[in-house]
Amino acid sequence: MDWITNLVTDTSSLAHIMLLFAVVISAGMALGKVKFGGIALGATFVLFVGILVGHIYTYTGLANEENLAAPAQVLNFIQDFGLILFVYCIGLQVGPGFFHSFKTGGGLQMNYIAIGIVLLNVAVMLGLYYLVFASRGDAKDLPMMVGVLYGAVTNTPGLGAAQEALKSFPNLDMGGLNIASGYACAYPLGVVGIIGATIALRFICRISLKDEEEAIRKAQEENPHAKPHRMTLKVTNHSINGKKLSQIREFLGRTFVCTRMMKDGEFVNPSHDTVVGYGDLINLVCAEDDAEAVNAFIGDVVEGIDWKEEKAPIVSRRILVTQMGVNGKTFGQMHFSSVYGVNVTRITRQGMELFADRALRIQIGDRLLVAGSADDVDRVERVLGNSVKRLDHPNIGAIFLGIVLGIVLGMLPIALPGMSVPLKLGLAGGPLIVAILIGAYSYKFHINTYMTSGANLFIRELGLSLFLAAVGIKAGSTFWNTVTQGDGLTYVWTGFIITVLPLLIMGFVARKVYKFNYFTLMGLIAGSTTDPPALGYANQTANNDAPSVGYSTVYPLSMFLRILCAQAIILFLCS
Repeated sequence: MDWITNLVTDTSSLAHIMLLFAVVISAGMALGKVKFGGIALGATFVLFVGILVGHIYTYTGLANEENLAAPAQVLNFIQDFGLILFVYCIGLQVGPGFFHSFKTGGGLQMNYIAIGIVLLNVAVMLGLYYLVFASRGDAKDLPMMVGVLYGAVTNTPGLGAAQEALKSFPNLDMGGLNIASGYACAYPLGVVGIIGATIALRFICRISLKDEEEAIRKAQEENPHAKPHRMTLKVTNHSINGKKLSQIREFLGRTFVCTRMMKDGEFVNPSHDTVVGYGDLINLVCAEDDAEAVNAFIGDVVEGIDWKEEKAPIVSRRILVTQMGVNGKTFGQMHFSSVYGVNVTRITRQGMELFADRALRIQIGDRLLVAGSADDVDRVERVLGNSVKRLDHPNIGAIFLGIVLGIVLGMLPIALPGMSVPLKLGLAGGPLIVAILIGAYSYKFHINTYMTSGANLFIRELGLSLFLAAVGIKAGSTFWNTVTQGDGLTYVWTGFIITVLPLLIMGFVARKVYKFNYFTLMGLIAGSTTDPPALGYANQTANNDAPSVGYSTVYPLSMFLRILCAQAIILFLCS
């Protein structure tokens, strides 16, 4: 049985390291599915299991000479590699909607609130640091409070960015502590505090859920861009005589759908290749605000034609966007509702539910839940592609090329006045920025960087699990002393204040100044803290898509700012 003993105790062997990570990740993911008060911590539980395992090795004396359950160099490599995979996939996920979120008035206002929440989180953390810790003059207190900050807002990439930034200060005396200990102390109440703040705002602002639902319903009914306009036109424009319907759409620059035609007294079911002749009657549908232009270009309006169109039963279907010709077009340009006669009720992109705003650009790999008549849905399916085989094989080369560019950018030194060390975006910031740019603009260069949502989620979860396991194992050697003999309880209550106070202040401003609907505000709060459990609670409370709209609008910028702030605090205040 010596082989079993060696497998557990030989901390330098490859088999031991593989076993260690397999146990930590599998146990952590299993426990992460268990709900506490209706909330599951998910992959974050890997961190707590890693801390437990690291503590056991330290407590029993099985740790190596570095007081760790595995070689420090190996743990550092796995931690950094996992972080790169994680943030790069996040960048690809949020990239397509990153710049779009600033293009509408409502989106700008929501992002103003999200920026306020992020900055207030930092301000409250710094205020508590100077009130509670600064007088001690201990160099480790500020980095530890950064760990508390990111546990309080449940943002794991920020923790990774802060740890990456700390490597720029090898002589900083952390007293053997790891900022992941502060993160772990603040995280549980962070999840509770985010949801609690949304509930508190409801009572502080005296909000009626029924009134909020009614307001959303009225706003949707009054949307002028979704109104279809049907009309029958007689072709009187000689310049389109003999042209195909597809050519006419291109000439006009407006989207319309021809449902029936009458040529020489006979009814015709047209396609995009159908040739239009002078004097033909066309029954078409277009957006209400395009009707005048279509009418003026094609011909005169004719009344009293019985097209004998029967209403077909409504069906719904998930359609995968695989047609490169659609990639990069906005939903406004497609006119799904007013022209094609269908409603897009859900947009799934890399695991995120997005709102079909007119300015949102369609991306290869989007899954649209389309509802309408069978013929209309079939027509839209042909336009969007829905060919799964085209997307079965991810472009691994393009993915790692992006990672290469991200690492190069992250390691680029930027000298700033007053800083003892050059600023670097690091292994978190560099890949994140490159991935966002690729996700947002690859369609312009016809570069296929598409990754299926399943593949993205797998790589993201794998990277996160490796990162959290390595961080937890390293933090386990000092975590128990931090909680029982150090500042663990202080980290808990300061973290709770960091969580709740900014959300209450900015939530009140969002409600009273910007008049945001409560359900949108719930999603905004979840997105600004990048907290999926809070979004889950919001979706359970609402009977509409408003929380998902708020979440997806502010999530990209919030994630970017969280990572950037983590590095900025360390680099500017620890230098």
